[in-house]
Amino acid sequence: MITVLAGGVGAARLLRGMVRAVPADEVTAIVNTADDLVLHGLSISPDLDTVTYTLAEAVNPETGWGLVGETWQAMDALERLGGPTWFRLGDRDLGTHLHRTGRLADGAGLTEVTAEITRAFDIDARLLPMTEDRVTTMVTLAAGTEVGFQDYFVGLRHEVAISSVRFAGVEKARPAPGVLDAISSASTVVLAPSNPIVSIGPVVAVPGISDALAARRDDVVAVSPIVAGLALKGPAARMLRELGHEPTVVGVARLYCDLAATLVVDTADAELAGAVEAAGMTCLVAPTVMTDLDVATNLCRTLLSTDPSTGPHSDQPAESPTGTF
Repeated sequence: MITVLAGGVGAARLLRGMVRAVPADEVTAIVNTADDLVLHGLSISPDLDTVTYTLAEAVNPETGWGLVGETWQAMDALERLGGPTWFRLGDRDLGTHLHRTGRLADGAGLTEVTAEITRAFDIDARLLPMTEDRVTTMVTLAAGTEVGFQDYFVGLRHEVAISSVRFAGVEKARPAPGVLDAISSASTVVLAPSNPIVSIGPVVAVPGISDALAARRDDVVAVSPIVAGLALKGPAARMLRELGHEPTVVGVARLYCDLAATLVVDTADAELAGAVEAAGMTCLVAPTVMTDLDVATNLCRTLLSTDPSTGPHSDQPAESPTGTF
């Protein structure tokens, strides 16, 4: 079994390649839920839904989130009524949120509800929320105001400087059913190319998860979301810099070195392989910019064949980081 810690578009694209590289029913994704929110009375799980829609080949290709072929009549009606529409929910997407909200209100756990949704989308991979307890990513802006992650990411378009990030409620959270077993029983655990601070960070902050990863460190492989000092999508590089971390693959290695033995970096960062190793991780150099499904699949095959004893590899031709996760 392969277990992937996941959050957002980059993880979804990696998982799409993963279920092509190995049988889908051998893949488990532990997905960030600290971005979840309640809006219009609905329970919304953005990362779970992005992974679900992507694996179902139903994601909106223009946005990387939401469903293909969306209409926006509900949002248009809400706007006419003067309601909040800053967080856009398409008409088809609303069905997912309505089901989740109703089932949670009936007393079902988020793990069970997520399984119902993935079955409805004919997904053979197993998706697990990181926890069924309430954990919320809170971002303190440089100006001193603390806001929820979606207010920062969507409402403010992640264009303002920040000074800190915390995960409210994480101290009392418990891993969701199946999470620790998925880590302990996996042949390989992968940290997806997601934002280390606000996508992977909340997952490993849930008590018990970082210890489970550390116990399997030799079998944990991380994929850097930073290529040539840039995040291919989203604010990861800027957040690293603003929070005092080096916004390069070396900075990623310093964050992950206690949890993973190997870091996969793009060919554009081949010259930093030695610095990654000095930070305490074996460095594997390979094309990581998932411009299409073949690249994503080959990346997954590469990281699943990683042997920590082989050291860094840099025999791949350089690739310009112009794609998007």
